[in-house]
Amino acid sequence: MKLNYRLIRKIKNQLFMLVIFLSAALVLIPLFLVIKYVFQEGASSLSLSFFTELPKPVGEVGGGMMHAILGTMYIVLLGALIAVPIGITCGIYLCEFSKSKLSKTLKLTVDLMSGIPSIVIGIFAYLMVVVPLKSFSALAGGVALSIIMLPIIIKTSEEILKLVPNHIREAGLALGLPRWKVILFIILKGSISNLLTGIILAISRAAGETAPLLFTAFGNMYLSFDLKKPMATLPVQIYTYAISPFKDWQRQAWAGAFVLMVLILTMNLFARFLLNKIKDKKGF
Repeated sequence: MKLNYRLIRKIKNQLFMLVIFLSAALVLIPLFLVIKYVFQEGASSLSLSFFTELPKPVGEVGGGMMHAILGTMYIVLLGALIAVPIGITCGIYLCEFSKSKLSKTLKLTVDLMSGIPSIVIGIFAYLMVVVPLKSFSALAGGVALSIIMLPIIIKTSEEILKLVPNHIREAGLALGLPRWKVILFIILKGSISNLLTGIILAISRAAGETAPLLFTAFGNMYLSFDLKKPMATLPVQIYTYAISPFKDWQRQAWAGAFVLMVLILTMNLFARFLLNKIKDKKGF
């Protein structure tokens, strides 16, 4: 009876592990198929001119997306400059003052923000920035992307700062340091590399967004770095080229999709690498 019971338990365990493995494989298959297809269509369309030239006039073959690649970097950097200080500050507050009434309200707000569709954020940024300025602009795009980044940065900052042992805070306070100095120069300064992981994840999440940028930065066929003017971005340029009737534009759309996918995958993998390295150092 004991042998039969052990055998049945082992069989059940193996069946359960098989189900888990198959479920994981089913989730990974669509990802690999998408990566494979974009690689096949996009990699073959890449050329030096794609990274160094502006778009050609309608009907002419050639050109590139240099303006969109630089515009994406510009607007994402602008969004990060807005979101990172606010996000880390909110993360510090949620970690260090978690029992306050404002902290509970802030947590609920962050949870709600993380569930808002990106297109709604785009409409909000349109009403708050585009309508008052009476023009689509890079600034509006940066504001929209910063709102998308905020919940990720706040949550990751809170969780990372919670990992700092309490005795480090107590040691700083015991030395007579004000609490703000303990937070700023001991807790925050010692967690900069860890916080970088959450920031990279937030940036990679926002970099691929199209809907908010359609309502804010809008797009531009020329190279521009004016904050108050429309600016080209890679996701919007891909969308514009993909729905066009021109085969050369569709080819470039695949190339742009490949570049954007590689960029986002690289940032995500780098963030995961940093996170694993941090975990190994912490020993958990």
